[in-house]
Amino acid sequence: MAGLLTAALMCGCGRPAGEASSPGQTAAKSAPRAGRLIGLSVLTMNNPFFKEIGDTMAAEAAKKGYEVLAVSGDNDPAKQQNQVKDFIVKKAVAIVLCPCDSRAVAPAIREATAAGIPVFTADIACLDPGAGVVTHVATDNLQGGRMAADAMVEAIGGKGQVAILDYPEVESVILRTQGFHERLDELNRQPGVKVEVVASLPGGGERAKSFKAMQDILQAHPNLAGVFAVNDPSALGARAALESAGKADEVKIVGFDGQPDGKRAIRDGKIYADPIQFPDKIGRQSLEAILRYFNGEEPPKQILIPTALYRQSDAARDRSLK
Repeated sequence: MAGLLTAALMCGCGRPAGEASSPGQTAAKSAPRAGRLIGLSVLTMNNPFFKEIGDTMAAEAAKKGYEVLAVSGDNDPAKQQNQVKDFIVKKAVAIVLCPCDSRAVAPAIREATAAGIPVFTADIACLDPGAGVVTHVATDNLQGGRMAADAMVEAIGGKGQVAILDYPEVESVILRTQGFHERLDELNRQPGVKVEVVASLPGGGERAKSFKAMQDILQAHPNLAGVFAVNDPSALGARAALESAGKADEVKIVGFDGQPDGKRAIRDGKIYADPIQFPDKIGRQSLEAILRYFNGEEPPKQILIPTALYRQSDAARDRSLK
């Protein structure tokens, strides 16, 4: 599903980049003005996390007289590359990407850069350091993965077999699982802690795929004590599989994200905890980096936003869940 976010234009600043148009918009109130279009392609609009990045970026851009055209890559690197080509044709003044594939995205970034359009990445980085990304804004996923390991050891009492529902195509998840393994290795050197990762299967960051992957893991490892799911849709898919197998009370889930559905599941005891992200901050910081670039400044190459561990006690105090 493609998503489109547009922000009403105001008089503002920025350097012109030619005439921009967006035929076929379903939610636009007006066509983009010359030199005011920022293109945003996210991994998927099926995940509320990326929609919040886009919504925040659009709102902040409108205050400065820019419009954000946000589309969904639908987990398809080829589709995302075509979206970048479309942004180039529309003469976008900047492009922000949440890559569908951290390796495959590099040619699209180079193509935009060659066309004179600066490219920024949000949440998910490009793994080619020579691609030409101006600034990468993301959660500190390595820290979040370490936090997830702490939560897992806490949840299962320091002992047992655990599995990972992975998504190895994207850089943010690579860092999460790296942090999880590193911290688990450290914790296993402490007295009384013995946690073994016995399986890691791809869940695609989606409920349905994670449901099936969790079923496969349970068949191979019936004594499983815990699962680290790399985002909330994965965690919710895992929970559904555990309920279907009658093991919902036996296997603890640690997720990642802190989306509303995930927080409600934590409140209800279906997920143990999440290292939570702040997509609004990612959207805001991405727009700020673009504006700094437009002003002739050199923004940082990387901006990392720390996570926070969210447990059931936090959900009980969370007014947004009332």
